[in-house]
Amino acid sequence: MKIIATLAAAGVVAGLTAVPAAAQFPDRPITWVVPYTPGGITDTGSRIIAEVLGKELGQTVVVENRPGAGGMVGTEYVARAEPDGYTILYGTQGTMAANVSLRKALKYDPLTDFAPVHGMGASVNTVVTYADAPYSTIQELVDYGKAHPGELNFGSAGVGTSTHLSMELFKTIAGIEGLHVPYKGSAPAMNDLLAGRVDVLFDYPVSSLGHAEAGTLKVLAVNSPERIAILPDAPTLAESGYPDATAGSWSMIMVPAGVPEDRMKILTDAAEKAIRSDTVKNYYEKYGSTLLLVKGDAATDFIEAEIDRWADVIATAGVPKQ
Repeated sequence: MKIIATLAAAGVVAGLTAVPAAAQFPDRPITWVVPYTPGGITDTGSRIIAEVLGKELGQTVVVENRPGAGGMVGTEYVARAEPDGYTILYGTQGTMAANVSLRKALKYDPLTDFAPVHGMGASVNTVVTYADAPYSTIQELVDYGKAHPGELNFGSAGVGTSTHLSMELFKTIAGIEGLHVPYKGSAPAMNDLLAGRVDVLFDYPVSSLGHAEAGTLKVLAVNSPERIAILPDAPTLAESGYPDATAGSWSMIMVPAGVPEDRMKILTDAAEKAIRSDTVKNYYEKYGSTLLLVKGDAATDFIEAEIDRWADVIATAGVPKQ
């Protein structure tokens, strides 16, 4: 009987040891979908963050570009992906907030189809004008606009971009009118500004910097909460008397809704360490951006507030749905 009992116990132990241990997440590469074209600032930043995030997770994070329809193509793809934590999204102000009011055929809901992992960066815009413009401060611009109603024209990198929406927000708060001139990117808009064919441009700090240093344009303000390191002499819109015009764009790591809680915690903890790293912080500072340190319920609340805020701006400005 003792022999049988011993053999039976051994069989139980053998059976237990034969069962493989649960795989540690992540045990294979993670795909990070970036819904924009390769080579741009967004793509470059995603690859820098992906490398740091991969080290924190102990697994490769592969950037996969799925551009199209203002970011909707890649975003829709992730919304329908398996919620296992192995597919993540580079979410932005456009895809997670503005598109709700800008797009007719939005096939995802930012609040129900996704869950936020962690914020990444908060980018700002510069308010710039050509060197010989008759205004050198925001207040002088506003005074000029009110004295010459409808004469100003404002350039942006395109309909629905952060430069466009930030410009519409500023015009509404400042109480001035002006024609919106959308371009296909910031480069052609900048060319027309330098030539004096556009009066004011809401631009990106990195593309304004060289021209500001050369004296070929004037930086009237930045729309960040505080001054930025790469343009330290440029006042904020808040300093200029328009605190409610503080805006810009932002980015956040997202996953499809339904990722298990334990995996969400692993992703969130790793993302927080990656975003707070010197490598990522230095990257954002280089482009005049700051870190967006939100996660969990605070991140969800942030997205909800952004959806409402930009819906109001878009409705007030009368921007048609695309």
